[in-house]
Amino acid sequence: MEAFGTVREIQPAGIDGLIVYFNGTTLTQANQAVQNMKSAIREDNPVWLKALIPGYDTLLVLFDLNLADSHTVYQELRSVNPAQQATGNGQHHRLGVWYGAPQACDFDIIRRHSGLSDEQIIAGHTGQPFTVFTVGFAPGFAYMGELPESLHCPRLDSPRKRVPTGAVAIADAQTAVYPAASPGGWNLLGLCAEPLFNPHWEQPVKLQAGDTVEFYAITEAQYQERLHEQR
Repeated sequence: MEAFGTVREIQPAGIDGLIVYFNGTTLTQANQAVQNMKSAIREDNPVWLKALIPGYDTLLVLFDLNLADSHTVYQELRSVNPAQQATGNGQHHRLGVWYGAPQACDFDIIRRHSGLSDEQIIAGHTGQPFTVFTVGFAPGFAYMGELPESLHCPRLDSPRKRVPTGAVAIADAQTAVYPAASPGGWNLLGLCAEPLFNPHWEQPVKLQAGDTVEFYAITEAQYQERLHEQR
C-alpha cells in the first residue's frame, strides 16, 4: 500500500486491521497527524469501523470483515482529508502537584542532569500544556509531551520496584502520572491527588489521547485535602 500525505507506511495487522505509520520531524508533529487522521475517520464514521487505537506515531484501524476488506479501508484512509480536520478536540485537564513530596522526589537527580534549580524545574513543568500522545503501560497511564529541552532526563538505570500512586514523573521528553502504585523507572517530581483510573467509571481512563494537560503547584495541605475528598 502506497504512502500518501503524512502517512509514511501502512501494514496489515492481522486479518481485520491495518496499522498506519505517520511522518513527523518531532514526536508532537507525528502524534498530531495521528490525531487528525483519527478525527477524520470518526467524522466519516464508516460502517465497517470497529476501533481506532492511537499510538505515538501510529494508528491501528480495526474493521469488520463482514463489511470491508483491507483494500476498502485503505481507500477510506486515502479519501478522508485529515489536514482539514479541526484540532484540539480533546479535553483540557488541570492537575495539581505537590512538588518535592518526600515520597516521590528525584529533584537531586534532575538537578544533576539539567543544572536547573528546584524552582526552575517546577517552572518548566508548569509553564506549558502537554498533549496526551497515547495511553498504556498501566491502566490510565498517559504519555504526555513534549517537555522543554532543559528538562529532558533519561530514565533511571534501574527501575524502582514501587512508585506511589499519583507520582508525577518525567523521562526523556515526556511526563506522566502513575495512576496506581507500580514499578517505575522515571524521575519523580511529586504527587498528584487526582484519580486517573477507576474501573467503575463509565469511561475508566480519565486522560485520553489527544487531550491536553496543564500542571500547577499545590501545597502539601492542599494535596492532603484533595486526597481526603476522594475517600
